[in-house]
Amino acid sequence: MLVIRFFRTGKRNQPFFKVVVTDKRNAPSGGRFVESVGYVNPLTKECRLEEDRIKYWLSVGAKPSDTVHNLLVKKGIIEGEKIPLHKVKPQSNEEKKEEAVKEQASEEKKEEKVEKESVKEESSEQEKTEEKSEDKKEVLEKKEGKEIEEKKEEKEEKSA
Repeated sequence: MLVIRFFRTGKRNQPFFKVVVTDKRNAPSGGRFVESVGYVNPLTKECRLEEDRIKYWLSVGAKPSDTVHNLLVKKGIIEGEKIPLHKVKPQSNEEKKEEAVKEQASEEKKEEKVEKESVKEESSEQEKTEEKSEDKKEVLEKKEGKEIEEKKEEKEEKSA
């Protein structure tokens, strides 16, 4: 499978990239590439691309690397959106700890709200049970009162 990618040349700390068409399985080292279709000098921002040859290789089925794809989109050779190359940096331990503290605080607030609601529900249930127990007590007292009155009446009838 053919790939259009950069081939780094130049001295140390003086990068210079050739844009080459090569087989994906083999590195393009030592001039072992199919064709050179341009170059990029990042120090001077100089860039020369052979647009017709790049379009030919793309039509044949060569795939550009992500960086080359973004370069071709920037130069207007192909249409499309750039591919994001940089990954999101992982957070430092301090930032992770801060987020964890915030999450714990929010969870604690939620737990407090739930506890308050449950306490309100329990208190309302207790009030209901207390009312029921008071009603039962009143009923029992009335029954006891009636029983006591009946006993008094029986005693009065016996004594009479």
